[in-house]
Amino acid sequence: MYQNNPRSSIVPSLIKVLRVVADPNRLRILLLLQGEELSVAELQEILAMGQSTISTHLSQLKQAGLVEDRRTGKSSLYKLKIDSAEGILDGLLKQAKSEIPEAGPDRAAMRRVVKKRQDKMRTFFDSVAGRLGKDYVPGKSWKGVAEALLRLMPPMVIADLGAGEGAFALLLAERATKVIAVDTSAKMIEVGREQAQRHGVKNVEYRLGDMEELPIEDAEVDLVFFSQSLHHALHPERAVYEAARILRPGGRIVILDLIKHRFEEARELYADEWLGFGETELETMLEKAGFRNVQTSIVHKEPETPQFQTLLAVGDKQAAL
Repeated sequence: MYQNNPRSSIVPSLIKVLRVVADPNRLRILLLLQGEELSVAELQEILAMGQSTISTHLSQLKQAGLVEDRRTGKSSLYKLKIDSAEGILDGLLKQAKSEIPEAGPDRAAMRRVVKKRQDKMRTFFDSVAGRLGKDYVPGKSWKGVAEALLRLMPPMVIADLGAGEGAFALLLAERATKVIAVDTSAKMIEVGREQAQRHGVKNVEYRLGDMEELPIEDAEVDLVFFSQSLHHALHPERAVYEAARILRPGGRIVILDLIKHRFEEARELYADEWLGFGETELETMLEKAGFRNVQTSIVHKEPETPQFQTLLAVGDKQAAL
């Protein structure tokens, strides 16, 4: 009779969850992974624990179905499993935030660790400022750019996100009312401004900022453009949501990026956070952010190994009713 009870399969899961989270250190890990993907090394730095201890805790949490991981280069990033234990954790973690004294300092340490990760990427782009266009960058193809330009409808206000030195922003400025070029690297912004001044371009405005927290007002632009920049975002979905925020109703998003690949060296060579995106993955990301009429297509394939392919995605923000 017990085996026929449809609720009996839930009981072992609940018991396992309660047993695993009874350890305060595992609760601390769950609180951290609730807000950010973190590696074992980063958790070591935040919690001041040994590698073997962290790995053991993560293994137990993963076996309980509370966390999941994804491979990135030579390490793995862990995060809280969204549907873990059918919501059992919600109340436990909310209570743990107020009862575990280390929770506040842990969050502060996590912010420092994530900032280090962002600073590493920023340092790379600072180091190549002034010569980025002269060096090879995977996925940068004029064919891909031309495909995207065919879909633009000037005059409009355009946001070029992750603009780098602003070469594409200058091209867009030839037909746009105004181009807002945003980049996280102060050196890139400086070079971009110098190039605009040298070419006498006055309708490009360079702003220092992050793709996930844009220095642009709500509904300020007609078109948002990511040109081989979205794979540098720590959280691409947040960058896409930010794009939706700054777009006027009826505005359009255009993304040129790499199709998902396995060239791991790109992480070190080009400071890539993500190894491209699948078409379905990008479509889902855009639709979740509220974009409609989403279309994707592969617009270029490089002949040389590792044969990077350029993916184009477009979508429309719903017009006001």
